[in-house]
Amino acid sequence: MTGLIAQIGFGEAGLTFARAGGWRSRARAYDIAPDRAAAMAECGVAAASSASEALAGASLVLSLVTADEALAAAQTCAPLLDPGAIWCDMNSVAPETKQAAARVVEAAGGRFVDVAILAPVNPAGMAAPLLLSGRCAAEAQDGLAALGFSNIRVVGDAVGRASAIKMIRSVMVKGIEALTAEMIAAAEAAGVTDEVLASLDASERPWGWGQRAQYNLERMATHGQRRAAEMEEVARTLTALGIEPIMSAATALRQREAASRARKRKEIA
Repeated sequence: MTGLIAQIGFGEAGLTFARAGGWRSRARAYDIAPDRAAAMAECGVAAASSASEALAGASLVLSLVTADEALAAAQTCAPLLDPGAIWCDMNSVAPETKQAAARVVEAAGGRFVDVAILAPVNPAGMAAPLLLSGRCAAEAQDGLAALGFSNIRVVGDAVGRASAIKMIRSVMVKGIEALTAEMIAAAEAAGVTDEVLASLDASERPWGWGQRAQYNLERMATHGQRRAAEMEEVARTLTALGIEPIMSAATALRQREAASRARKRKEIA
């Protein structure tokens, strides 16, 4: 691998990594938004006027575009890659999207690595945990380490595995955020925010996620029907407060579903 890095997309992640890694002239970047050239200049990265210019001579490419543009970026750039160049798709997209992009890149003679970033790039910077999967993931790991990334792990040779971990993890991470927003909106509308938060603190258990998941699933299987009825009343409470109970109504459905599955298993047994 040569020392030249190409960056496709220069938003928050691209800027953060280039600045924290001190890549400067080692990197050449392209972004469809012309105003990103100023950010590139600010951290010493060469601003390319086209994707072709950015990719010429690069053996390692970091794709850091918006999720809805990840596949399109691969489709546009694949014919422009140097033979054997590694396309590191670092975008937060479904495994199927990564696999579709991999087919395009590999058909054009490039190599594809699925990279999942498991923490906000700010403030993590180069310490952001990266999961890699794909046939040349080990080689990409060496290249990324040479750029200054310090928390990299290869999780398999199948494109999509790294992204599956991230996407499924996001069910919990982003789901908790959405639940928090729904809860706080209702608590503020009812004027009981302090009491609700104090009650949650009092009931918090210092468990790891393995133990927590097992406990939660057992509670749903055993008490899901009753909890579903409670969550339907929760939804009514929120509706009366003027809060649309999106997460609460969905929780009622999941609770009832878990109870139904557990009941069917008992009937079969």
